[in-house]
Amino acid sequence: MPNIGAPELIIILVILLLLFGAKKLPELARSVGSSAKELRNSMKDEKPSEKKQGENKS
Repeated sequence: MPNIGAPELIIILVILLLLFGAKKLPELARSVGSSAKELRNSMKDEKPSEKKQGENKS
């Protein structure tokens, strides 16, 4: 997988700015951040339950 450097990030940010506008960009970033946080929390919560299920099967 190729590395993403500063020039690529700038291009991506400009495209996002053109697509969503300056007013919607902070809202979009917040929603992506909260979704990532929710995903991480759910991944952490599933690990202990997987261990319990594995113990019950044996």
